[in-house]
Amino acid sequence: MQLHLSTWSEVEAYLKTSKGIIMPIGSTEQHGPNGLVGTDAICAEFIAKGVGDATGALVGPTIPVGMAVHHMEFPGSMTLKPSTLIALLRDYVGSLAEHGFERFFFVNGHGGNIATVRAAFYEIYAENRALRGRDAPDLRCALVNWWENGEVGRLSRELYQGKEGSHATPSEVSVTQYAYPDSIKTAAMEPEQAPAGGFHDARDFRRRYPDGRIGSAPGLARPEHGQRLYEAAVGAIATQYRAFLAEQ
Repeated sequence: MQLHLSTWSEVEAYLKTSKGIIMPIGSTEQHGPNGLVGTDAICAEFIAKGVGDATGALVGPTIPVGMAVHHMEFPGSMTLKPSTLIALLRDYVGSLAEHGFERFFFVNGHGGNIATVRAAFYEIYAENRALRGRDAPDLRCALVNWWENGEVGRLSRELYQGKEGSHATPSEVSVTQYAYPDSIKTAAMEPEQAPAGGFHDARDFRRRYPDGRIGSAPGLARPEHGQRLYEAAVGAIATQYRAFLAEQ
């Protein structure tokens, strides 16, 4: 069940049986020559919906723009400042907490979000306690990165043989190809696998990695790979979500 496709009375009925909600969060940024600008949001939304279907959980609206300052030299990229993202998450969680939600399980599609989202959780906890003290509801937030589990990792190694890289990866491009087969893009890439390494800011990123890839070979992406990766991610994250709800 998706929140934006539900009525208020359906949500009210859901809250009688569960206090948990899955929240997809991604980014809108460049993903190399053949990767969609919405890749991170697409992966998070698609996989979160699969987890919701598998567990009977309500899935909230996707947060499509994240902390992507370092991608801003590439046209089409969008970003929120860390402080803006923290405020947004505080308001999202606070709104839903007013209605009785207590367990917020974020499925993340963008590595650049991680530090800010975790900081937001502590802002949420601090505000909750400051407003209500010992009477505050027992709010808990968790963050999982869809690619960061044993099942997806093993499959990535099997499919891409060390050419996954860290940005514009064949895994994430494959998931978008499975989700949106009519939007598959092709592009020549030389070399097949981009150089790996770090960067400082957006200009340095563009200088070091002019086509937007870091250590990856996204030309290896295939929609059939995306289906396998999707199924692996949904299975693993559904187990994590159930464990999160069961925590005492």
